Amino acid sequence: MTLHRQERPVSKAAKVEPPSRVAENNPPLLGDWFIYLSVVVLVAGVVSITAFELGAAVTSAFVRFPALVAAGLLIILSADAAVRVWRSAWAWLPVDRGRGLFRFVWTGVLVAILLASMATIALLVTAA
Repeated sequence: MTLHRQERPVSKAAKVEPPSRVAENNPPLLGDWFIYLSVVVLVAGVVSITAFELGAAVTSAFVRFPALVAAGLLIILSADAAVRVWRSAWAWLPVDRGRGLFRFVWTGVLVAILLASMATIALLVTAA
């Protein structure tokens, strides 16, 4: 059985959609390691928060060590993500200005996460 397909009429007033992706010129800094390191951050954070919620002190090794590991890796991941989103924002500006500006906002959020992770490490190291 053969199908005789017809072209679908396109309205002249149809809105042209911007592309869903813009090609990335530079490869990600962490590449495939981004996901694996994120899993380590998740597990270390769960262990640290669970120990804290069960009554362990902040100075306890069950809270401090996993929190330091999670915060340290989160600094690396946030820096990598901020660079990737920053590049993406500049790539999107000529294509779709709104999407480019939105990515600048996300870059700011990632920088805030980076700073909060640094503050967390400083508090954990100085806690007596």
